[in-house]
Amino acid sequence: MLGPLTLTLALPFLPAANALVRKNDIGRLPALGWNSWNAFGCDINSTKVVTAANEAVNLGLKDLGYEYINIDDCWSIKNTRDKSTNRMIPDPSRFPDGISGVAKKVHDLGLKFGIYSSAGEVTCAGYPASLGYETVDAQSFAEWGVDYLKYDNCGVPSNWTDTYTYCVPDGNGNYPNGTCPDITNPAPEGYDWKTSNTHKRYTTMRDALLNVDRTIFYSLCGWGQADVNTWGNGTGNSWRISGDITAEWARIMQIANENSFLMNYVNFWGHPDPDMLEVGNGDLTIEENRAHFALWAVMKSPLIIGTAVYLTLDSINDDHLAILKNKYLLEFNQDPVIGSPAHPYKWGYNSDWTFDPVHPAEYWSGASSTLEGTLVLMLNSEDTTSTRTARWSEIPELKGHHAYRVIDAWTGKDLGCVKTKYNASLKSHDAAVLLVKGKC
Repeated sequence: MLGPLTLTLALPFLPAANALVRKNDIGRLPALGWNSWNAFGCDINSTKVVTAANEAVNLGLKDLGYEYINIDDCWSIKNTRDKSTNRMIPDPSRFPDGISGVAKKVHDLGLKFGIYSSAGEVTCAGYPASLGYETVDAQSFAEWGVDYLKYDNCGVPSNWTDTYTYCVPDGNGNYPNGTCPDITNPAPEGYDWKTSNTHKRYTTMRDALLNVDRTIFYSLCGWGQADVNTWGNGTGNSWRISGDITAEWARIMQIANENSFLMNYVNFWGHPDPDMLEVGNGDLTIEENRAHFALWAVMKSPLIIGTAVYLTLDSINDDHLAILKNKYLLEFNQDPVIGSPAHPYKWGYNSDWTFDPVHPAEYWSGASSTLEGTLVLMLNSEDTTSTRTARWSEIPELKGHHAYRVIDAWTGKDLGCVKTKYNASLKSHDAAVLLVKGKC
């Protein structure tokens, strides 16, 4: 069986020629922005969206590259379309100025605007979706001023389901427990998932978006099904690799582990998506919030904020905001010269390189042109305080020398010339992030 280190050499990087390359570099780098779902679910309206847009400016998030303000599910009138045009109808009670009115207010702030639909007959919350209406919906989105489409996988009728079930294997070819709802009908060896109905549903909307007079970022939300990693970057700008995230450490770790085996699919114009950020939500500790954001950033995942960002009751606090604004992690994630992410260079707690929903890879490194050095992440996935050690001799980008200047990426503190290794005592579920640069 191929382990991840062998897999790293065996899988080619996906070239831009095979990717969905768009005008004005749209989709070249991971998307940064905000989405309404994790904070509000269906309790969404124009006031909340415009407030989020204003606060993205006021809190300095826009200046750091967070540009998309996205409405998720539940924005239209339920159970109906316009009888004369077949268009979805924005709910006038939630959006009295229509979707175009909200989009204009977002655009006036120098931001971009996103919306949601599904590749089925209804959305996950039971609202009209786009299967069979791709052309008219893409035209509506373009005319309304939409810049980003999140395209979900709910409401799929039986005649559009796939013949076979796909399950994502780990680096050793084993199927992780709990991630496969049904593996009783696996695809035959060599099956081409580009012939699947899932592929057809998502490429039909891609083609509709490409035929409108507006460049719309296309975010596939197919939950990792139909071997999307082999065709996602030719279809969309990012593609979900799993089911939904929740604001629970166990779920965040499970998704991080799944995504850790997909780093060779990450590069310019295409990004596996482990789902929106839960920073600021639920009962996550500050250490868990920090590790969650750091892992998503170094994997060069889309960074879509999923919490209320306005400074009122139940909104984001300063500690969580500081995590989302960390300049070292954002600059690494948005590197305009190096498209590849950080990679695990040592697994850590789980040493056999197999799927472990509790303990993902703990040691990561990646080169950065903007930071002019190497970013190193060390994770403590254990439930107690524990020490993690970065040894320069083990890190691919650093093993040619024995002493480097080190900066703590969380505090910005210059740790001086560090010889041979760096030890970090980490609280449970925390992550150390180091910028290592300059031989000394």
